Amino acid sequence: NWNTPVLISPHNPDRIYYAAEYLFVSEDRGNSWQKISPDLTRQIDRNTLEVMGRVWSVDAIAKNDSTSIYGAAIALSESSIVRGLIYVGTDDGVISISEDNGTNWRRVESIRGVPVMTLVEDIITSNHDPDVAYAVFDNHKRGDDKPYIYRTDNRGRSWQSIAGDLPNRGSVHTIAEDHVDPNLLFVGTELGLYYTQNSGRNWHQLKANFPTIAVRDIEIQRRESDLVIGTFGRGIYILDDYSPLRTPTDKVAQAEATLFPIRDPWLYIEGDLWGTSGGKAFNGENFWVADNPPFGAVFTYVLRDGLKSLSDTRRETEKEIQKEGGNTPYPSWDALRAEDREDDPILLFTITDSDGRIVRRFTAPHTKGLHRVAWDLRFDTPDPTRLTPRDPTPFGNPPVGPMVLPGVYTVNLAKRINGVLTPLSNPQNFTVKALNVSPEIAEDRSAVLAFQQETADLARAIAGANTASGEFRNRLAHMKVAVETLPTRNDTQRASIQQIEALLDNADTALMGDQTISGRNEPAPWSISARISQIRSWGWATQSPTTESSKTALTIAQQEFSTVLAQLRDVETRLVRLEDELEQLGAPYTPGSGVPLWRLPE
Repeated sequence: NWNTPVLISPHNPDRIYYAAEYLFVSEDRGNSWQKISPDLTRQIDRNTLEVMGRVWSVDAIAKNDSTSIYGAAIALSESSIVRGLIYVGTDDGVISISEDNGTNWRRVESIRGVPVMTLVEDIITSNHDPDVAYAVFDNHKRGDDKPYIYRTDNRGRSWQSIAGDLPNRGSVHTIAEDHVDPNLLFVGTELGLYYTQNSGRNWHQLKANFPTIAVRDIEIQRRESDLVIGTFGRGIYILDDYSPLRTPTDKVAQAEATLFPIRDPWLYIEGDLWGTSGGKAFNGENFWVADNPPFGAVFTYVLRDGLKSLSDTRRETEKEIQKEGGNTPYPSWDALRAEDREDDPILLFTITDSDGRIVRRFTAPHTKGLHRVAWDLRFDTPDPTRLTPRDPTPFGNPPVGPMVLPGVYTVNLAKRINGVLTPLSNPQNFTVKALNVSPEIAEDRSAVLAFQQETADLARAIAGANTASGEFRNRLAHMKVAVETLPTRNDTQRASIQQIEALLDNADTALMGDQTISGRNEPAPWSISARISQIRSWGWATQSPTTESSKTALTIAQQEFSTVLAQLRDVETRLVRLEDELEQLGAPYTPGSGVPLWRLPE
């Protein structure tokens, strides 16, 4: 049969069950088999059944081609609590139960509310109660698309519908029970995936980026609380960490914000198997691959209303008034001025270590509804701040900070409205766990982190110096134009600009390398930035002990940078002096020259 059930016993991995019209068992992983049941079907000859209103001749076109053998088991389950408690469901509507591993059987041939001979599509036993089991039925072959979901509390002696408020159209194919919360169930239907938090009284469809499509199988990966969904025609979908669904919806609805329990993350270095920063690189569309789950500590949260600015709140109020046909009064100038001057609302995550020190802060989406963000288990990057994110490239990773140590961390969720920070949930602890899967991992992680933080401190200063140098050149470029507008001779000022540029050229060569040489594709001496970039790109992408060459490179970079820093501070002093001089001479404003001098005429 196309849907033949095969099951490994939850009590013995060597025992395999296989069902046809009989139930077979192997005690040696399939090397030999024995029959442990009578014929569990109704034993109906399919050639006597009507198809399209009549019984057809043996010579009918495609008679029995591409069709399943009728009268066979489709559903099979052994209780994970009671060894030998087995349920078998057939495609002609029979459920058989054995409580002694197949020695004796009870048959259920009809269930109130289910049309007789309806296909038993799936049966599962409860993870929590040995007397509870669930069965789903599919009657679409007879034009009946209703959902049939039933539960027994007495090992199949009686059954009750738990279809609740599921849509009337959408045959049910499969069912799964959460291993933590017995009231949390999932069902796969012909028209999508649904869940209930109250044992079937009410059902909700799981959507997001999940299509409305036939769901034929559901499995739960218990360690990670991942929901694995097999569909008809679209492949496999995985809902990573569905544990937030264990929180009652009424509790979520009452709170302004809900931060769900956090799964302890593993600490490791992400690989780049295909040679790029993620995905399948350039392997083409026939290379089938799915994205990995987010790396690091994943935070799942719900905002009941979302964070709104003053203008958002006013506009929503006006929309409601407009719907009712009322007038929307024009706001006062003070109200509009307050809107214009208001900072955008921010949702802020703050991570602290076990000593209460802040490790990381970051903002997150603040619209109404469910969101999920991840902390990459690293400190902030030492790079200069940016108002817009860098454009991603396939060959480079975004800048990151050093990786934290394993241990206990705390996350706080808060909102900042017009500068006022307000907590939104209780702090939650989680443990960053070391994934020690390599002998190359350093035993003294603290020493590795100390070196990386020392490197980060220098990298922060170098990146700032590079940015400052660019700003100095921009100021000099404007001053070159400004001196030409002076009504007096400008030889002295032009000479000062040239002297400052020469100093800046020398500092930039040490910082960024000799562009005269490297710009002509010739090898140039290592610059300070190149040394630190090499340490970061290699040393921060490993958990191994710091190499001696990296230590040497850091020492050289520190010594050279101390000289460059003195040069740049001299340049800065000369710039300020020249800007003040140009201001006294009446030159136009140049960037960095400060507020212009002016006084009210007497």
